[in-house]
Amino acid sequence: MFFKNFFSSFASPSSLRKAGVLGMNRRNYKFISKYNDRKLYPLVDDKVQTKTLAQQHGITTPHLIGVIEHQYEVKDLLKVIGDNKDFVIKPAHGSGGKGVLVIKSFSKDCFVKASGETLTFHDVYKHISNILSGLYSLGGQYDVAVIEELVHFSNIFKDYSYQGIPDVRIIVYKGYPAMAMMRLATKASGGRANLHQGAVGVGLDISKGTALKAVMNNLPIEFHPDTNAKLSEISVPYWREHLLIGAKAYEMTGLGYLGADIVLDAEKGPMMLELNARPGLAIQIANGLGIEGVLKRIEHYYPKGLTPEERVDFVLNFGKK
Repeated sequence: MFFKNFFSSFASPSSLRKAGVLGMNRRNYKFISKYNDRKLYPLVDDKVQTKTLAQQHGITTPHLIGVIEHQYEVKDLLKVIGDNKDFVIKPAHGSGGKGVLVIKSFSKDCFVKASGETLTFHDVYKHISNILSGLYSLGGQYDVAVIEELVHFSNIFKDYSYQGIPDVRIIVYKGYPAMAMMRLATKASGGRANLHQGAVGVGLDISKGTALKAVMNNLPIEFHPDTNAKLSEISVPYWREHLLIGAKAYEMTGLGYLGADIVLDAEKGPMMLELNARPGLAIQIANGLGIEGVLKRIEHYYPKGLTPEERVDFVLNFGKK
């Protein structure tokens, strides 16, 4: 069902496998369980740990303003925020954008969301309490609330996203960037760059950062549904820097198969938003290409023992051949 619309030319599961389309079970068995030691998962599932590691490996991430771990600390939210004018509150163990609250501006008892909706201190207090209770966390475990700086995304993509911040998802295999897409928020997705909620996915040429195909709800699309911007004209600047963040994440985590989510800040350039040890498969639909063949090529033919910079340069030069 997952691939039936975009890969409708393939009549059977065996045809999909021959075309290199990776399904969830095969992904879990052949790549995730084989190359991602479960003891390493907390390095990417816990956003506080991820930030600390990223700093140690020279990877830029949004600045950590503070962490709220206990219910009695919630009342001191304004002290934690300090002089910061805008910020994001998110669960440390959240996934899929659940529980993320973006505040564009605030006063003592009026918090303004990216959509323009206003919240009271009580509303935000309740949201943080829900985070601590595990409402948004993986497995419903008790969580902590992470407060970090708001990314001010580049105007380069202002016509390609509705309210939310567009990001780039890169699948990294054994340290090599393998496949990439840009995720663009829409009105239907509620301003979130989540394909399953109705965001647009744009497949990107891994060696150039330019658009290949675009999809929404698994179907081909040419223009952004809210801004009418032509999606084929997307070209991601600082592409080498984007790829380098993904490549460095391999040494940073030890995970052989991972997803790196990257945003472009207007002042700081590409920044790692988060990492994922179990990245989804919709990236294949956005690219109109099965990823398994790419992974096999990396495994059998790409050089071993290179630095992150050398791996990125290999990928960039490979696309010129």
